[in-house]
Amino acid sequence: MKKLILTAVMAAVVAPAAFAAANCPAHPKDQWIKQDVFKKQLTDQGYKINKFKVSGECYEIYGKNKDNKKVEIYFDTVSGKPVKSEVQN
Repeated sequence: MKKLILTAVMAAVVAPAAFAAANCPAHPKDQWIKQDVFKKQLTDQGYKINKFKVSGECYEIYGKNKDNKKVEIYFDTVSGKPVKSEVQN
């Protein structure tokens, strides 16, 4: 019983760290790529965006890539480069 409780506690502590948001550098808002422009760039690259949001200092999308795989990607708001991504196989 103690082992089961310890396992549950460890899972509760480790799980949030595994799914922590990306750490994007802070940039002045006037330097950010405009959201509509950035969304267009992503769709031109083959992404299908289901949800687009600002997450801290990052742009974050949920959707599918050009290979039709589900993705969650955080992007730098100035360079547009991916900072963190998760792709489901």
